[in-house]
Amino acid sequence: MTENTSWRKLFEYRDIVHQRYHKIWDIKILRKRFRLIIEVIQDEDKILDIGASNRNFEHRIKEHFTKVIYKSMDVDRSQYHDFYSLDEIDETFDVILLIEVIEHMELEEGLKMLTRIHTLLKEKGCLIITTPNIFNPSQFWRDSTHKVAYCYDELGGILLEKGFEIKSIYRTYNDALHKFFFRVYIMTALHRYLGIDFTKSIVIVAQKEEII
Repeated sequence: MTENTSWRKLFEYRDIVHQRYHKIWDIKILRKRFRLIIEVIQDEDKILDIGASNRNFEHRIKEHFTKVIYKSMDVDRSQYHDFYSLDEIDETFDVILLIEVIEHMELEEGLKMLTRIHTLLKEKGCLIITTPNIFNPSQFWRDSTHKVAYCYDELGGILLEKGFEIKSIYRTYNDALHKFFFRVYIMTALHRYLGIDFTKSIVIVAQKEEII
């Protein structure tokens, strides 16, 4: 591996995550990830949204927090963003969003990005990262631009190695209420037996460890 990450260290950190969440079924289901985002954010926070696309989070966040400073970064120059490369950024943030981005990058690029994100966070700042749940194969393979599939414990291990503390991990699944209950309370046993999950994404909230 690159970016000062060794396979041996990754396996050690992955085991730490695995001990906390032994199986995918041990991870709680989150219906709406945006609710988690606004639980992490505080008013007056500086937020960086990486891979922000059309900046749709900006309006939604500012409906809840009028004093936040929202900035976006994306390589797509056809839309307005504050930054078009992480190398352009020379300030730090309280919260960084990385929503369904890292799986579109080669492994070396993803590791380099997480290292850079760590430097862009203020002390005790939070990263919210999501990626397709590989226990639901259709969520990864339905998009031909996906390059690297991350298991929850492997991604968590990488974050630990990069100097983050794992605050929480969730699986996401949102549907009409009757379908939600059918999946969660009736079909779960079958999914466990088949080893295939129905939830769509993994969400990890990771905090930059305090420097002592």
